[in-house]
Amino acid sequence: MSHLKSYAYPGMGEFALEHMSYSQAIRVGDRIICSGQGGWDPSPKEIDVTKFIKEDLMEEIDQAFSNVDHNLKHAGGKGWEQVYKVVTYSTNIKPQHDRIVANLRKWMPNHTAVWTQVGVAHLGTEEMHFEIEVEAFDKEGAEAVSKTEA
Repeated sequence: MSHLKSYAYPGMGEFALEHMSYSQAIRVGDRIICSGQGGWDPSPKEIDVTKFIKEDLMEEIDQAFSNVDHNLKHAGGKGWEQVYKVVTYSTNIKPQHDRIVANLRKWMPNHTAVWTQVGVAHLGTEEMHFEIEVEAFDKEGAEAVSKTEA
């Protein structure tokens, strides 16, 4: 699938690409598909995988939502306004649910997306309690990318 355009934002995105061999986002036609975003600082001065997640659970969730916006914009999209699909992964849904809903309302004030909420035993590191992945429709961005590749 090397013909698909992939993205790794500076900082944690480039770290994940180099050390774990995955991209933060990939364009598939008019869509931007994002890998799971956690509650990490997207551009830390130093990366320490044992201390990179926000310690406060609510801040971790808020940061993950912010990272989605950052990731989509780095891939040439407009951010949350283009999101149509959301999947959240929680190590304990009950204390996280209301904060997730609040963030969905905050980041998508003018539309709703489909949402699947999944409870899991573990995520990428022991420090992670929440992760979110999205898909966004970005026709204009896809057209712009195709013009630069032509």
